[in-house]
Amino acid sequence: MDVQNLSAFLQVAETGSFSRAAQRLHLTQPAVSKRIAQLEDELAAPLFDRIGRNITLTEAGLALMPHARAIQLELQAAEQSVRDLAGEVGGQLRLATSHHIGLHRLRPVLALFSERYRNVHIDIDFMDSEQAYDLTLRGEIELAVVTLAPSPVTHIVAQEIWPDPLAFMAQADHALAQSGALTLAQLSEVPAILPGMNTYTGQIVKALFDKHELPLQISIATNYLETIRMMASVGLGWTVLPHSMLDESLALLEVGGTDIGRSLGVIHHEGRRLSRAANAFIETLQSSRT
Repeated sequence: MDVQNLSAFLQVAETGSFSRAAQRLHLTQPAVSKRIAQLEDELAAPLFDRIGRNITLTEAGLALMPHARAIQLELQAAEQSVRDLAGEVGGQLRLATSHHIGLHRLRPVLALFSERYRNVHIDIDFMDSEQAYDLTLRGEIELAVVTLAPSPVTHIVAQEIWPDPLAFMAQADHALAQSGALTLAQLSEVPAILPGMNTYTGQIVKALFDKHELPLQISIATNYLETIRMMASVGLGWTVLPHSMLDESLALLEVGGTDIGRSLGVIHHEGRRLSRAANAFIETLQSSRT
């Protein structure tokens, strides 16, 4: 089974598009189609259903998918083993991180790492933590420094680097900020500006209210914490943000019976042999704990 054909299969399956797969592989679309056709001929089974512009995996394609990913990870491990024979920490490190961590946590880590390991080229992709988990599972990213999922994720090795306490906040002139001690029940009656429920941070907040069987009135939801802070600072609603984001534009809300937080850390696929550069980056992260 040709490795290049398997690579084309994975890219089409993950992008849902022959043209996007071609862009990723730096090939023409006909070349990708030819590779898929060769693989289908070899397996004597169609791998994709093509209905209009929609491309979905057939039963045979679904069966092939986990094996193709496993082969991809094994090949990456083989390549890394050969590179490691040189002994020097170098090469390329593909890293994913969130905008918040990039802005508030990674600067000193990257500065120290770049000073120590000048022969490593870091390719940083900024994305939501949830997307980083997905790409790590696919084997497309070696490391990700993200908000850790509230519950363990199968095949993902996660290590906390920074605990990140969360706090209830509102504009200083907001009625809630003038009320002294508050309850979750009181907050549930007032519109909130929160991270989207598709984010780990949003899920942590929702779980707290669900635990007390209280509804959430979400007037605005966005994945960008800096945007949430701005909207809360002009009085559009209360919010929950990392305590480290509290500034003069916001006031802490005293909410009884709450102690919530999240963990920021590094993840990688359990089946992936990490490069020397990746291990060196993890060591640098560990040394940065404050």
